Amino acid sequence: MMTIREIESGSDIMEVNRLAGLIWHEAYRGIVSREQIAYMIERFQSVRAITEQLALEGYRYYLMEDEGRAVGYCGVQPRDGRLFLSKVYLLHEARGQGRFRQMLEYLRGLCREVGARTIWLTVNRRNERAIGAYRRAGFREVRAQVTDIGGGYVMDDYIMELEKIPQKE
Repeated sequence: MMTIREIESGSDIMEVNRLAGLIWHEAYRGIVSREQIAYMIERFQSVRAITEQLALEGYRYYLMEDEGRAVGYCGVQPRDGRLFLSKVYLLHEARGQGRFRQMLEYLRGLCREVGARTIWLTVNRRNERAIGAYRRAGFREVRAQVTDIGGGYVMDDYIMELEKIPQKE
């Protein structure tokens, strides 16, 4: 049985960093270079980066666990009445089992908690597997953007949104 829980300790942060190291190399293989993947993990998913996001930027991270074993995670940031889904990743063996949909239902509840009516995200324009999953879940492309992330790298993304999150059930 999968459970979702907000991270609450340094060991949880280390677990998110460990999962990022495993998942990102597989998820972005063939989309961006190994060097860029390593750079992005260090920049966005290192223990230091996650700690700063939590302490200074209003992020919240959640671990997805199957019988106590971490199988994925997500990071969100409430912004201007919307919820930014910054990261959502599952281990390869945990995909295709409805876990993304379960996480999305959890995030809909979080939207009600923070008063957000929209979930939005960025996804690499070449990541067809993820784009397909987001479309099936009801997200739609709003626009494309290219963002300089430093180190000579850019992120070439679509911005996608899931709108009209009901505020009461």
